[in-house]
Amino acid sequence: MTDCGCEKARRDLEEYLRNEVCKTRHTDIAEHLENCTECRDEALVATTLTEVVARACKETAPEELRDQVLAKLRAVQATH
Repeated sequence: MTDCGCEKARRDLEEYLRNEVCKTRHTDIAEHLENCTECRDEALVATTLTEVVARACKETAPEELRDQVLAKLRAVQATH
């Protein structure tokens, strides 16, 4: 395989991390990440951010906040 370069690797990074690129592009990007610390660092940041957001989404909002959000949603729905 040939190195796809930083521009292509960064353009397709999110899809790569979600395994949404074809096998050839996946291999090219993986090879690039092995050899490019800047892009590898960017991939690590993207992966870490995704994991943190996923963990945060699993937590339950406090009851008071839920009530406030639901009240606002009902008020918006009532005006439309």
